[in-house]
Amino acid sequence: MAYITFQPQDYFSNKLYTGNDTTQSITGVGFQPDWVWIKDRDASNNHELFDAVRGATKRIYTDTADAQDTNSNSLTSFDSDGFSVGSNNSNNDSNHKYASWNWKANGQGSSNTDGSINTTYTSANTTSGFSIVKYTGTGSNATVGHGLGSVPKMIIVKCLDQTHWWFTYHVSLGNTKHITLNTTNDQSGASAAYWNNTTPTSSVFSIGTDTGVNQSGQDYIAYCFAEKKGFSKIGKYRGNGNADGPFVYTGFKPAFVLFKEYSGAGDANWVIQDSKRVGFNPNNNRLFPNDSAAENTSSFRIDMLSNGFKLRSSDGDANEDGNDFLYIAFAEHPVVSSNGVPAVAR
Repeated sequence: MAYITFQPQDYFSNKLYTGNDTTQSITGVGFQPDWVWIKDRDASNNHELFDAVRGATKRIYTDTADAQDTNSNSLTSFDSDGFSVGSNNSNNDSNHKYASWNWKANGQGSSNTDGSINTTYTSANTTSGFSIVKYTGTGSNATVGHGLGSVPKMIIVKCLDQTHWWFTYHVSLGNTKHITLNTTNDQSGASAAYWNNTTPTSSVFSIGTDTGVNQSGQDYIAYCFAEKKGFSKIGKYRGNGNADGPFVYTGFKPAFVLFKEYSGAGDANWVIQDSKRVGFNPNNNRLFPNDSAAENTSSFRIDMLSNGFKLRSSDGDANEDGNDFLYIAFAEHPVVSSNGVPAVAR
């Protein structure tokens, strides 16, 4: 059987490094990243996000609603095999351990005219199903071109100019609800103000009139994800409140999983697990995108398996009995056959 092989360095990469408090180039990512997410594992510092569309040194933080700022000592460049950082504590404090998660889009991109709003830039990787979109709001119901050529199942939107939450569309919630990346809140009630009660298409996503996604004259960034068999999986699972938790089939061994409870009566953290920070099962080192806290090494456990992940704890952030959880996962070694069937044996 012939195989089309996605090498892990092509589109997504976990990269760990240790800070030195001066400047350094972080190599070994395997490509020039267009989206870099950095978190200090040892201290309560912000989750810092950088992308090639907005340009190096421009930061937004998943754990706050703050507007974008610029820091010349943060991420200073996107390089051919990684990125460079300055002396800022959040991404290069002396002897601190850092996690970085890196995605490949298509450089800064160019304007997309598919929607009723012409984007400033749309940087799209149609192979991996990831795009970065910058647009200016109009205050009226609108559509925005994402450039993926397939339907995105998750979209994260952040206003760059003002203090607004991170409004997130996920296929599991549908087009009338949203959830916020910077909070522990469950899914919202139904409202047309965010996605205009309209499911994304293969060319555009819809936005309503809420200022968090579409205030007139304000700039926004959107990170858009379409599911690609053998490389990414976007879906949901139901918790059972048991140490023998649910198994979630992805069709590949995950390198990165982001998940969040969305249907319970109480609030829960967003959680990031990856295959590098521990490197073996059970994986119990978690970080919370909605919280600047250092890495948590509690009794929470998850197994990264050859074809999915399995919860090994009754922890409420990941396995509350009877509650629903959304997730997005990316493959460690994505391999897909010519007919689109993932090959999981290694």
